[in-house]
Amino acid sequence: MPTIKLKNYLLVLLIIWIIFFIFNSPAFSYRPFLLYREDWTETPEAFPLTQDQISHQDLILNLYGAAKTEMKKSHHDKPIDDPYYIWSGKCSHNWLVTFTSKKFQVDLTGYAKIRWRTKQSGFRQLRLVVKLEDGTWLVSDQSESSSKDWKVSELNIMDLEWYRLDIESITEKKKVSTVNLSHVEEIGFTDLMRGGLSSASSRIDWLEVYGKPQERQGT
Repeated sequence: MPTIKLKNYLLVLLIIWIIFFIFNSPAFSYRPFLLYREDWTETPEAFPLTQDQISHQDLILNLYGAAKTEMKKSHHDKPIDDPYYIWSGKCSHNWLVTFTSKKFQVDLTGYAKIRWRTKQSGFRQLRLVVKLEDGTWLVSDQSESSSKDWKVSELNIMDLEWYRLDIESITEKKKVSTVNLSHVEEIGFTDLMRGGLSSASSRIDWLEVYGKPQERQGT
């Protein structure tokens, strides 16, 4: 009799564990989960920035603008906690950096968000940029402003308003009233300005994308 009770007890525990696992898995959560994080390779500084500096094996680096060959991956021995980061200080024109996943597009609807660790100087305001499946480029109204030290922050996608981006000049155009972010092909950032060395530049240590994977249509 005790053996039967023990078996029933273990069965109940197993059922509870299965239910907990199912309803706490990403597939059943209304909150998007971490799709990827780019933190750059911990290798010596590099100029210009290239695919070799990407740490995530499933991400493709895309560079745009007249200064696309002037972005730098930087690092200093002092202070000892100096991160490996990319820097816009040498950019003579506007620039844009984005990532494309080799495996999927990104659904940024609902509670999707972007988290990043950045440090801007001067008048630089770092903004989120997305490229939609149909080729439309958009830049966010919200931004990360200057800071004397590294700052971790996040953008709730549902709080953002969007402006069209001219991909040739990397400048903002008219505001867009409605946006469908269910099939985002590229995700990145720009401050819409040229660099001014250390006193006027953007620095990006890492970036995290919280969303849902979306299969590319027609694949």
